[in-house]
Amino acid sequence: MSSWEGVNELVAVVETGSFTRAARRLGVSTAQVSRQVSALESRLATKLLYRTTRRVSVTEAGQVYYQQCRQILDALEEAERSMTDRQGVPRGRLRLTAPVTYGETTIAPLVNDFVSQFPELEVEMRLTNQKLDLVADGYDLAIRLGKLEDSSMIARRLASRSLYVCASPAYLSAHGTPHALSELDHHNCLLGNLDYWRFQDNGKPRNIRVKGSLRCDSGRVLMDAALKGIGIVQLPDYYVQPALDSGDLIPLLAHYREDDDGIWAVYPHNRHLSPKVRLLLDFFSASLGRS
Repeated sequence: MSSWEGVNELVAVVETGSFTRAARRLGVSTAQVSRQVSALESRLATKLLYRTTRRVSVTEAGQVYYQQCRQILDALEEAERSMTDRQGVPRGRLRLTAPVTYGETTIAPLVNDFVSQFPELEVEMRLTNQKLDLVADGYDLAIRLGKLEDSSMIARRLASRSLYVCASPAYLSAHGTPHALSELDHHNCLLGNLDYWRFQDNGKPRNIRVKGSLRCDSGRVLMDAALKGIGIVQLPDYYVQPALDSGDLIPLLAHYREDDDGIWAVYPHNRHLSPKVRLLLDFFSASLGRS
């Protein structure tokens, strides 16, 4: 088994970008990780990592070796999954990623409920608004919102979401209520990452360029600004629905609202969907359907 020594440590360092984080992942000391990687380099007579006091980077040879080792470890994990799945109890590692806010408010609590039912699972969940490479980064699935563009993934629709344009009663009292898309030119529209808002006009999608005094990539920040009467906002229902229900925000331009789009679970087409992942997807579908 000496040929395996250092492999897990190298893979962990490459994937975490740090000896310290690799040690934390593996549950060993940083010195142990460093020793094992150094011994592996000596055995291969090849430098796999560049080390400085500030960062760790992978050499070209190290990247090639890492990719091959990752495939071997994935195959080993798949073999172990096939055995544990035969026993009928979900266990082992499960990695997923989801957008930050929707992940915090909706997906993470569901994952916690799922884990409480199956405590032998080891879940790694990364909340990020970046679209990660599921194959390269070794994720079992990702939660994606809206329209999908990546046809190389298998997608399962879990639920729907609605986009609302809304503003506070105070803002509307001070600036008037828009009734047509053209009237948005005369209002302070709070912007996210895009310069336009999405609508449906006479049954056809239509993007309207808007402008305003605030731009931020956080939906929570934009909703807070709308609640404080700063301007009009367009956000998905999971941000604004409680405020709409309470009357703190007023829905606008409802007859131009775009059709609901999807909340999706996506996974690589070439990856075996293990029973535990399928069970989690069924749990998501049932829970989100009820909500």
